Amino acid sequence: MNRITGRSAFLALLRDEGITHLFGNPGTTELPIMHALKDHPEITYVMAMQESLVVAMADGFSRASGRLVACNVHVAPGLGNAMGALYNAKFTGTPMILTAGQQEQGHGLTEPLLYDPLVRIAEPLVKWAVEVTRLEDLPRIVRRAAKIATTPPTGPVFISLPGDILNAEAGIDLGRSTRVDTRVRPSDEALQALARRILAAERPAIVVGDEVVRSDALEEAAAFATILGCPVFQQSVPYGAHFLSEHPCFLGALTRSQTQVRSALSPYDLLVVLGADPLRMSVYSEVDPLPDGLPMVQVGLVDGDLAKNYAVEIALKADVKETLRAIMPVLREAGGARLLERAEAGRAALASTNWRAKRARLVAEITGRRDRSPLDPDWLALQIVEAMPENAILVEEALTSSRHIPSLRAHRDRYGFHGLASGGIGWGLPAAVGASLANPDRPVVCFSGDGSAMYSIQALWTAAKHKLPLTVVIANNGGYRIIKQRLLAFHADDHFVGMDFTDPAVDLTGLARALGLEASRVTEADDLAPRLGAAMRAPGPTLIEVMVDGSVASG
Repeated sequence: MNRITGRSAFLALLRDEGITHLFGNPGTTELPIMHALKDHPEITYVMAMQESLVVAMADGFSRASGRLVACNVHVAPGLGNAMGALYNAKFTGTPMILTAGQQEQGHGLTEPLLYDPLVRIAEPLVKWAVEVTRLEDLPRIVRRAAKIATTPPTGPVFISLPGDILNAEAGIDLGRSTRVDTRVRPSDEALQALARRILAAERPAIVVGDEVVRSDALEEAAAFATILGCPVFQQSVPYGAHFLSEHPCFLGALTRSQTQVRSALSPYDLLVVLGADPLRMSVYSEVDPLPDGLPMVQVGLVDGDLAKNYAVEIALKADVKETLRAIMPVLREAGGARLLERAEAGRAALASTNWRAKRARLVAEITGRRDRSPLDPDWLALQIVEAMPENAILVEEALTSSRHIPSLRAHRDRYGFHGLASGGIGWGLPAAVGASLANPDRPVVCFSGDGSAMYSIQALWTAAKHKLPLTVVIANNGGYRIIKQRLLAFHADDHFVGMDFTDPAVDLTGLARALGLEASRVTEADDLAPRLGAAMRAPGPTLIEVMVDGSVASG
């Protein structure tokens, strides 16, 4: 066996596992990796200016490509900085190998500056966490990490890399990559039982979620809905392109209002859940979102989502795409002419309430707000959607300003839309950078709020460094509008403490220019469309700061 250093073996292993970009922020304990990068030009190092951005960029890269990603942070404080972004990655099941440099074994025993046991820090948020203690074990650990991260339910893993391991040299076998094929379908008996239960329902409804994206099952989910002719809802946290919006059965996303969801689901007598945690809520309510007695059947590979909060009559741990492929002919055969007639009538009955119809009414209503001053945030969202090229990817974290985005922009491919999933803000800007790096041939648009942007504004530097075709639109309403709304709604209090950015005001245009972007501010409606068009045609990153109405009652 050829002798190889730990640092070079680590990079060679990553590349063999399909890694093309290593996201990182280097410190002293990562210097061995930086030293070895010159011998591995096949890996592009992407530097971000804080560890939470490192992980969020890798997260965006993976979500916009479906690929395994790798990122490297700096010892205990760096891992601590990354934990919020790692929480996001855990929530979305992002297949990620997160590593951190660690002090040399033995030296760590003396508890030097920046030291802490890294595995214990990472463990709550990852599928597997381990520290390498022998160079000979490094290949087995990296191979296992890649396998665990990519096996559904997918998710991040963590490896602690002591400096002495990276600097050591030995003759080691790098082994081979393994991927576990989980495209399993239910048994014939289970499929027959599921088909019988669905056909027995008079008024079924479907709820779709993120496993439709991960399973590449958009077309199958649409065909399934066509066969049944029943309404389709997106899960209550609509952070991805979970269904083809323009399908005649699609009614849009469920909200996170328990009362509204309960009302929306009350007409149905069976809920068919495909790859989702269907009713994940936000704030507490005494009202349960599931109507009393509404039965469920559920399909998916994420164990924790199956019957998580509600009992289900049939729960199948299986791949969504393969299950839909297998059950559709069973439904057609068992349902016969009656099913065809019912499905056709069901689709026709939804024509006035489906996503297309509701979008047309919403567009007409929002268009009437064009002349408001300051600019109406919903009108801004509509202008962004209408200005985007057909093949553009939208990364969205504008919260109150983007509330209608799922109702305005059609999902047409599995990687075309990515929204905030976990609720931990600051993800959007760096995730858009990662999405752009993963899709160099597609324009990427990031729509962010000013509060979210200020959590991670330095991500713009990385966009400028790599000259990405990225358009960033920031809705500046001068504060945390969503918190103001909730303080008023929940406590009848309009004394907003710690929720404004007005004294002094934040100059996002100036910040963007300082970080290397072309940037401008828009305050007038007539200026918006030309600025958006120019930005989306630009070869490099551009930021547009749009001053929008921040009043709590507006919209």
